[in-house]
Amino acid sequence: MDKFGNKFGTSFQIKIISSLLSDRVFLQMVYDIIKPEYFDSEANEWIVKNIMSHFDSYNELPTLDVFKVEVNKVERDVLKQSVVDNLKQVWNGLESDDLDYVKEKTLEFCKNQEVKSAILDSVTLLEEGKFDVIKSKIDDAMKAGQDTNVGHEYKVHIQERYDSTVRDVVPTGWDIIDELADGGFGKGELIMFAAPPGIGKSWALINVGMAAAKRGKTVVHYTLELNEGYVGQRYDAVLTGTAVPNLKYNIDDVREQVSNLSGELIIKYWPTKTASTTALRASLDKLKLQGKNPDIIIVDYADLLKGNSRKERHEELEEIVESLRGIAGEYECPLFTASQINRSGADDDIITGTKIAGSFSKLMTADFVVSLSRKIEDKLAGTGRWHVIKNRFGPDGMTLPSKANMSNGRIQIFSDDSIDGKKTQSDMNNGETLVRKNLLQKYNEMKGDIDV
Repeated sequence: MDKFGNKFGTSFQIKIISSLLSDRVFLQMVYDIIKPEYFDSEANEWIVKNIMSHFDSYNELPTLDVFKVEVNKVERDVLKQSVVDNLKQVWNGLESDDLDYVKEKTLEFCKNQEVKSAILDSVTLLEEGKFDVIKSKIDDAMKAGQDTNVGHEYKVHIQERYDSTVRDVVPTGWDIIDELADGGFGKGELIMFAAPPGIGKSWALINVGMAAAKRGKTVVHYTLELNEGYVGQRYDAVLTGTAVPNLKYNIDDVREQVSNLSGELIIKYWPTKTASTTALRASLDKLKLQGKNPDIIIVDYADLLKGNSRKERHEELEEIVESLRGIAGEYECPLFTASQINRSGADDDIITGTKIAGSFSKLMTADFVVSLSRKIEDKLAGTGRWHVIKNRFGPDGMTLPSKANMSNGRIQIFSDDSIDGKKTQSDMNNGETLVRKNLLQKYNEMKGDIDV
């Protein structure tokens, strides 16, 4: 044993790896529990990381030939040799007589390593006086690998079904959307905004994120299109009502309003199709270790995530969307994302579900799907249409008028029978008149230039 009471030494850890490679069912059982960093040597950590990555990408166990290819990518000679040596031990251990015992003790190993890590982290946190974070870390470590919840016992948990915390919803800030969703969106729920490029789906996601942050929630925003600084500026615009180009002239106002924000916002950027849902999970785990548990996750947007390159793109998207909903469940919060519209739907007044790229799988998986459409007339009038395609919590099929200020990103959505809704609908109906006026004005300007 070492000074942490670790009875799971190198030999035991090698046999865990042998078990992972020899028993698919065992790998599936410990997939969400075991972490590469639990293994003491860098070589073993590398091997486990590659096992999990290969299984995540291809849903199969890596072979020796796969490892040969991956080992050749290791640039450091010392690490490469260590990996080769350890792989030999792993393959020699595939026929060990005590692998069943090793599998039985793996959960204990995970808890042991988690506690060890929590103790090491707590040394620094103690110096910083972060006692609540220390307690959270230790508590989480002690619960590692444990789940005694058998589920909802129907005859016993009657009152719990009607408790206000059953869904524990986060409002979107749009009253009509919250009303349709029975107050907002809760843990494990996937919400999707679908729209053609340039219509405002990213702005819509930012409106949701800011509404949550104003309510004291922790928002984690993953962007795969715009960089972190620019997304941050867009949040500033929605918060202050200032047009993005003018923010730099109003930095003191931005600072003041941001400092008064009761919630927390983390923005993380990955270039398009460089991040998988596995990367999202790893990022969320890091935040959790820092005591930052998300109340809402935003992914802008699903179609830009990296998928399984061995599959057709529609199959990739299906797995991505299913995995996103899984993340919402794992981290017990709603996850908002967006999706592109097929070219055939780009000019439609009202965009239906069939026009969403990879529509079937997305509609089947998501809990709430709404499309955004803005024609030229709408852009001139500052209006738009939100069409509720799917709503697991209430009615759907209605089209809601909206106003959108694309300079500061603020979006309003109304019920069609409200005063604001009727006025907005009237503005949309007069869109053609606005187009004609605009064209006539440009014609007169051009005519004037020619006459001169």
